[in-house]
Amino acid sequence: MAAADKVDPIHQFHINPIIPIHIGGYDLSFTNSALFMVITILVAGAFLYWSTAQRALVPSRLQSMSEMAYEFVANMLRDAAGSAGMKFFPFVFALFMFVLVANLLGMFPYFFTVTSQIIVTFFLSVLVIGTVIIYGFWKHGLHFLNLFVPQGVPGILLPLVILIEIVSFISRPVSLSVRLFANMLAGHITLKVFAGFVVSLSAFGAVGVAGAVLPLAMAVALTALEFLVAALQAYVFAVLTCMYLNDALHPGH
Repeated sequence: MAAADKVDPIHQFHINPIIPIHIGGYDLSFTNSALFMVITILVAGAFLYWSTAQRALVPSRLQSMSEMAYEFVANMLRDAAGSAGMKFFPFVFALFMFVLVANLLGMFPYFFTVTSQIIVTFFLSVLVIGTVIIYGFWKHGLHFLNLFVPQGVPGILLPLVILIEIVSFISRPVSLSVRLFANMLAGHITLKVFAGFVVSLSAFGAVGVAGAVLPLAMAVALTALEFLVAALQAYVFAVLTCMYLNDALHPGH
């Protein structure tokens, strides 16, 4: 790795092929992004399996953590979509665990943060909105379109309100994906910049080391903040998913 790459805050987001695969002019290479998506799934699956394998009456710490995650998502879904929303629990729980573990893995040095890639977060968002649309039409038929017709709106304003509702619905996958992507990207860039200051200043001897104390303290504080943001963004993604699924279950305003 070149010296410039070590301090380049953008280098950590580069997608590099690990196993080059080219078929019919298409690049289907197995990349570092794909590798860490697989690692994320394996880590999340292994944690849930090992923590619940024995299911002791007096739970261990790992079992307590998995049960807390289960209850956290279940309560979130019930609050947003009612008891009927529990049919979507496996879907929401899987999304929550994937985003949470991916965010946390990205905090380790030299690890890749898959949620800092807009294509990944956009795919997850389209998956959520696609589920809402498919289930909404399957369960309610054309009545699902009542989602765009709020009750109690005067007839003269109805066309404008319907247009606003449609634009708002179409923008959901964009806002959902950009929120997660932008927070992870900005946080990691900021953290890498302050860490770069520490390395650069340390090269100037005793004076540089003394000057590096402040950016080092900022880097430590930002690291703690990033762990909080990693958990918070998983929560926000999950709670918005629950709210959108409520629209599929109860399309009438």
